[in-house]
Amino acid sequence: MAGYKETPRQKMIAMMYLVLTALLALNVSKEMLDAFIVVNDSVELTNENFAQKLTETYGAFEKQYQINQNKVEPYWEKAKTAQTLSKEMVDYIKELKYELIALTEKIPIDSAKVIPVGRLKNKEDYSTTTNFFMGDSEDGSKGKGKELLQKILDYRKNMLNLVDEKSRDKIRLGLQTDGKYHDASGLPQNWIQYNFFHTILAADITIINKIITEVYNAEFDVVNFLLDDIDAVDFKYDRIDARVLPKTNYVFQGDEYQAEIIVAAYDTKQNPEVYYAEGVSELPVSQKDRARSIAGQDGMVQLKFPTQSLGPKKYAGFVSVKNGLGEINYYPFSNEYFVAEPSLTVSAIKMNVFYIGVENPVQISVPGIPEESIAPSISVGTLKRDPNGKDWVVSVPAGQKEAVISVEAQIDGKKKSMGSKTYRIKKLPDPVALIANKNEGLINRNILVAAGTIIPKMPDDFEFDLNYKIISFKMTMQLRGTEIWSDQASNNRLTESMMNNIKSANRGQKIWFENIIARGPDNIDRQLAPIILTIN
Repeated sequence: MAGYKETPRQKMIAMMYLVLTALLALNVSKEMLDAFIVVNDSVELTNENFAQKLTETYGAFEKQYQINQNKVEPYWEKAKTAQTLSKEMVDYIKELKYELIALTEKIPIDSAKVIPVGRLKNKEDYSTTTNFFMGDSEDGSKGKGKELLQKILDYRKNMLNLVDEKSRDKIRLGLQTDGKYHDASGLPQNWIQYNFFHTILAADITIINKIITEVYNAEFDVVNFLLDDIDAVDFKYDRIDARVLPKTNYVFQGDEYQAEIIVAAYDTKQNPEVYYAEGVSELPVSQKDRARSIAGQDGMVQLKFPTQSLGPKKYAGFVSVKNGLGEINYYPFSNEYFVAEPSLTVSAIKMNVFYIGVENPVQISVPGIPEESIAPSISVGTLKRDPNGKDWVVSVPAGQKEAVISVEAQIDGKKKSMGSKTYRIKKLPDPVALIANKNEGLINRNILVAAGTIIPKMPDDFEFDLNYKIISFKMTMQLRGTEIWSDQASNNRLTESMMNNIKSANRGQKIWFENIIARGPDNIDRQLAPIILTIN
């Protein structure tokens, strides 16, 4: 240890640790490190599960608050305080862990946050970690261990203060730091010494993550205690929400907008009352006099008003209903919808054009109209259903510049035009010829021979899965001085003479692959750009 003066006993223990590490370095030390990694991974998984359970618990708590705000609010506020205290504590512990990793590994904090424990280079380092937690003191009073200990003590105190004093003995908060700790020789230690003196980095990380687990456990116990402490007898129902259920948010001009406002209550005989106003985003209870009133029946309210003009529309209101104690609660709601002329949506899934020689998938839909009620057609080529899905497939012929897709819809027993859309018709783009995944630059001759074939590759931004075939190419290379040699292949593979010349090529010799002819699914032959390579 270089951080503080060690006692003779500590020096002896350190020397024994070094000797033992040297003796076990061939096998056991690696197994020990691997064991720490396995345990740490398990602890981190436990923390993730705890975080998920806490999210579900807070969700259940909020439901109770929505049912009866007046009664649940004091407990809910304490639960949110517990959530804040725990988040602050976990954030502090994580930052402490990242600082320790960064210091021991000699890497930036940002790198320490993402590097897995298994990839740490100094997992067995105990000198740097001990100095980090102990500082230049024997009891840890001048290191980060003292700060961590105080944070834990403050957190325990603040969390216990959220629980009624008479009930605190029922809480198993954990995070005990005042136990009786001893070293291997039986001599007494404090909490800091017991956990962090001469402890390797892999073990420190596991211990720190275990403390996070204890924080989550404390938060879970406190929040559940607060939730259980609510007098559940007062609640006759599980949930009450104002829900707007429109038949559609997309209405054609001249049609009628319809929606249902449903209240799920403990007693279906209780009829809620709805107050609403059009053209507003919210309607406070204080403005009840300016609102329209609708009486409910069997827990449901039918909301209807005509659509006279185009464009976005909005409305808001609140539901008035009694809870189990006879108190009246108000639950606000708001919604928006759009009144539009009949419109059509046709989009190419792959690109914004139709290509000759391939099946072009497209999506065709009309907002607000069932899929089975639309009938699309195309001006040239064919338009048919994709046998493997719900979309459509377009095939277009050569010699045409554009194709028009038109759609009719069956609405109330009548055919109605939904519009049309025009697409350009283009031939398929040329692929790029590659050998050994290159089309220019330096290459090792052994790699070139091993590759042995020219592969046509489509541009990266081309979405279709197409297969081009190389049907011929010419290879040319400079042999000695001004001597030029060439050979012709009738497929995509290098001929034997090509390979022999490549094997005997010297550094700096150039090789050209020219007149590369590719044939695509449209049966059109095209000449691809040459490949120019230099032997390195």
